[in-house]
Amino acid sequence: MGVEVHASDRKIQMREDSITMAEEKLKILYLMKILLDETDKDHILNASELCDRMQARYSLPCNRKTIYGDVERLQTFGIKVEQVKGDRQGYYVADREFSLPELKLLVDAVQSSKFITKTGSEELIRKLEKLTSWENARKLRRQVFIINRTKTLNEAALECVDLIHEAMSDNRQIRFHYCDWNVRKEFVPRRNGMIYEISPWALTWDDENYYLVGHEERTDMIKHYRVDKMQDMEISEKERAGQEKFRNFDLAAFSRKTFGMFGGQDTNVTLSCENRLIGVVLDRFGRDIMIMPKADGTFTAHVVVTVSPQFFGWVTGIGEGMRIAGPLSVQKEYREYLSKILAGY
Repeated sequence: MGVEVHASDRKIQMREDSITMAEEKLKILYLMKILLDETDKDHILNASELCDRMQARYSLPCNRKTIYGDVERLQTFGIKVEQVKGDRQGYYVADREFSLPELKLLVDAVQSSKFITKTGSEELIRKLEKLTSWENARKLRRQVFIINRTKTLNEAALECVDLIHEAMSDNRQIRFHYCDWNVRKEFVPRRNGMIYEISPWALTWDDENYYLVGHEERTDMIKHYRVDKMQDMEISEKERAGQEKFRNFDLAAFSRKTFGMFGGQDTNVTLSCENRLIGVVLDRFGRDIMIMPKADGTFTAHVVVTVSPQFFGWVTGIGEGMRIAGPLSVQKEYREYLSKILAGY
């Protein structure tokens, strides 16, 4: 038996001596792929198992002695390959770009995003699976649920994001059609197919949708647009305009005061709220707002909001624990908003 093993090792060694320089370079790359694909802390492979996979999968000669040297080279290169000693000896990749909990979080985000199409979500999740071992990829796959979650139907949405970033990097304007659904479930351009020309300055995420914030030269105004409603986008040769309006632009403050990204007039509003709603108010407007506690178990909050039907809808959804305490003009507008709704019943 000992003679047979010795002869076998010698035969493999002779084959190894005869492999070309190109095959030698491929061998260490294939070893790295095997370790990345099949190993983690709970799944290790010893030198013999690595050799077996190298020969079976890639038809390259391999023996345990060369594995040791190749593993050292991978470690020098920066792949964190750990060696396990004891009864169950072997190697595994200990440190990856993303941990399994991080990948699970990313899979959840991709699944739940309305902005990404169903096909796009499936493709992204398949790519995320390649960032971990096969066994952990199976765990990610079991995490994927098929549910009736609303997804965008605009396959060009991700491409639009890429073009917007490119335009901002090159200091160029963009041109596009802005679309809406009609009652026949057709996705049609607004304003009879008018071309929108906008200087893009920021992208933001609000209420599960991606928005472009930019400057419209025609009206000299800051405007925002849902990216998944954009079609036929192209980068213009014109340089961006409106830089002075964005010099001290605070995107976080803009998002806090704008409900559902609907436009309106910025107004200083006072809200009177029960103390139990303090978390709701701070989550919405941030911790920098002025809060004045009262002895009766309520507090007043002074906030800047874009007054719109979406803001009124938010207040109505909170319920009787919140009241618009001022100014009178906003109170009057809110009563008119509620009266119109009640008139339909």
